[in-house]
Amino acid sequence: MYCIFWAAGDFVSVTRLKLGKLKVVRQQLLQRYEHQPFVSCLAGLYGCQWRRYQRARAQPGECCCSKVECGSFGLLILTFFLSFVFLCFWSEAQNDYNDFDWFNFGNLGFWFPWSLVLLVFASALFTYVALLLVLAVCLLAEGQRLYLHWSHKIGIVVTLTFSVTATAVMSDMWSKEWKTLHLSLQMTAPFLHVAAVLLMTLLSWPIALHFFRMSKRVRQVAILGLYLSMLFSLYLVPLGMYSPCIKKPGTLGPAPALIGHRGAPMLAPENTVMSFEKAVEAGVEGLETDVTISYDGVPFLMHDTTLRRTTNVAEIFPNRTHTDASTFTWTELQQLNAGSWFLSRDPFSTVSSLSEDDRSQVQNQSVPSLAQFLEIASHSDRLVVFDLRRPPYGHPYNQSYINTTLQVVQAHINSSQVLWLPSEDRDLVQAIDPELQQTSGEKASIQNLTESHITRLNLHYSTMSQQQIRKYWSVNISTNLYVISQPWLYSLAWCAGVQSVTTNSVHILSKVTKPLFIMTPEEYNLMWILTDAVSAVLIIVIFIFHWWRERGLTFWSGSRQTHENGPYSKFRTELSDVWSISSVNVRPDLRSTPSSPSTPHLPTITEE
Repeated sequence: MYCIFWAAGDFVSVTRLKLGKLKVVRQQLLQRYEHQPFVSCLAGLYGCQWRRYQRARAQPGECCCSKVECGSFGLLILTFFLSFVFLCFWSEAQNDYNDFDWFNFGNLGFWFPWSLVLLVFASALFTYVALLLVLAVCLLAEGQRLYLHWSHKIGIVVTLTFSVTATAVMSDMWSKEWKTLHLSLQMTAPFLHVAAVLLMTLLSWPIALHFFRMSKRVRQVAILGLYLSMLFSLYLVPLGMYSPCIKKPGTLGPAPALIGHRGAPMLAPENTVMSFEKAVEAGVEGLETDVTISYDGVPFLMHDTTLRRTTNVAEIFPNRTHTDASTFTWTELQQLNAGSWFLSRDPFSTVSSLSEDDRSQVQNQSVPSLAQFLEIASHSDRLVVFDLRRPPYGHPYNQSYINTTLQVVQAHINSSQVLWLPSEDRDLVQAIDPELQQTSGEKASIQNLTESHITRLNLHYSTMSQQQIRKYWSVNISTNLYVISQPWLYSLAWCAGVQSVTTNSVHILSKVTKPLFIMTPEEYNLMWILTDAVSAVLIIVIFIFHWWRERGLTFWSGSRQTHENGPYSKFRTELSDVWSISSVNVRPDLRSTPSSPSTPHLPTITEE
């Protein structure tokens, strides 16, 4: 009887010991699960895998993801680059946003800042894709297998479709913006190189991790060869890099003179007396405008072929909204208001900065004549340049519009202040008034330009070339670029040696005291070499660290199986989950012996 009670007591104590040990191990496993908030957050955001049993680590020698997920990851990388290209394309096109919005106004019939909406939408999609890519790289760095949730896959397809479609449409409509992007790379290339090297250095962490975990030599050679080829190519990119703003000390010329494009259109309605007065106050050297001949022979200022955009013609002459502006008489033109549209549409988002007096003055602007414009330039001693539009066929001044304009010019301003841009009958104009500064809107050989008495070129900024600017300036032909409104583009023109620029933002560019991003060749070489050297050292250290860590893990795991496939093959967070034990250590003193046949075979778990 005593033996029976002793055996029963010993059985109870052994059972309690085993249950206690099991609870300790379970608590340790739960702690191990709870102490991975970073991985849980990554997997949850990337694939909605918030519970650990839904995830799996990539074991040594295994691929980081299935074929489907590998394709999804490749599509994510492709979408990232295409969305980045479009975002760069459109963000660098800010100089021409106003033209884009007015183009849509002409087609749709109402004003809306489409350019900014497109920029915000493209930025949001790029940020979304970039965050997904960062999550994927972080999961790979943690050795986790990738699983992208289906909702994110739809989001990637939507972003890819938008990026490809928008790039194709904009390339067809605004192909010149690719040249703008090329110009921006000339300015920012040294700094983009640093950013690209930093990105490749960060990518070395997951690449080194999976390189040492791969069991197939072919995969190792492929991934390392691709990475190193991209890295070394990036290291050597500066050898072929060109930037006008990398200049030796003392070689930078004077700042380009400013010519107000239709006055100061950010501060007042374009082509109005107020706009030109604001431009003069900002310190411009010249004023630019557009001239049309009225039906009764009065040259007046109007850029568009109709009056719909910049006047209230729809209210005064509702049946003539789409009628050519040159069919209106000067008396009819004087009935129109040329300023109220500026306050209602706010094309440059600058109305809020205007004072009450300025707003009141804006509302009282009318369509000015060429004579009024020339008087302002003459009194302020400013240069003038204007486009002259030929009236349509059947107009009373269709044949004599040049002579009519010349008469007004000679009556109100010194001819030497006029940059004569119209190319029609240039020889005749030169013979009538040789003091006019003949200006060409097209490139040509030096011989042809000198034979035509050209003293200045008026070119679109996308044609900017430092070599050609220097060549023309060597024979005293100056270059004016239009329309430059962004400080970085103005800085590039300054570094390239441009003599003047036509701008919408006279109040902004007049405050630029030196080019942005300018540096000496010595400073650039130091930045390039230092960036590459630091990157190379960090990458080598990262690869050595992963080699040492994976070698240590392999040696340790050879004696003790502690990987995910160890004692517990399933992990649940619910208290009612069943835990399966695949391998345990049984205490030898509790094994069944012939002297104790009734002792049950209950294994216990020992802490090692």
